[in-house]
Amino acid sequence: MSNSSARPMRFTLGKARLHGDLTVPDNADGMVVFVHGSGSSRHSPRNMSVARFFNGLGLATLLFDLLTEEEQPVDEATRQFRFDIPLLSERLNGVVDQLRGDPSLRGFRLGLFGASTGAAAALITAASRPADIGAVVSRGGRVDLAGDSLERVKAPALFIVGGADLEVLELNRQTIVHLKCPHELFVVPGATHLFEESGKMDEVARLAGDWFRLHLAHQGSAVKP
Repeated sequence: MSNSSARPMRFTLGKARLHGDLTVPDNADGMVVFVHGSGSSRHSPRNMSVARFFNGLGLATLLFDLLTEEEQPVDEATRQFRFDIPLLSERLNGVVDQLRGDPSLRGFRLGLFGASTGAAAALITAASRPADIGAVVSRGGRVDLAGDSLERVKAPALFIVGGADLEVLELNRQTIVHLKCPHELFVVPGATHLFEESGKMDEVARLAGDWFRLHLAHQGSAVKP
């Protein structure tokens, strides 16, 4: 499959119907699945911008909604679903199953790019299926919510946290000591939780892109910019 324009994806997981947007650039080498955080969606301008950057590096991307169209407004009002890590992990697993079952996509090595609570779901999924997940990147992740799964993660993991996001930074520092996989923590100076400051999300994209190219490319190496 070789297509630089996004195509819609539908994921039927039990009673849940999830929507996604898949982009596969020419000569793609690896695919990154975005696992967005609290209150976000596949239409997040930040995620879409990072996905375009990854596409430019030769990485396929999947942006999808972890919640159904009915659940999203409920969560925005009550925060009912965003901290339901078992639910989010189960849905991410189902999406990975569907990707692996698609003959046109199953050849890609998969990376998971998790943000906030989505990072916990990404790590739990990586721990449960080491043969499928080749790399994980956490952006401002609540990785402490991954619990005992952390010790079973085998995929190389990069943790990017804003230097001004003090609570999440401390949680990351306390949590990653339990990891047995190759991992790094990178602190972006002056960035807050959403990396909204000028240039900070660009730095996240560059760091994450390098990590995914390094660990997902079939040749096993990346060309540094």
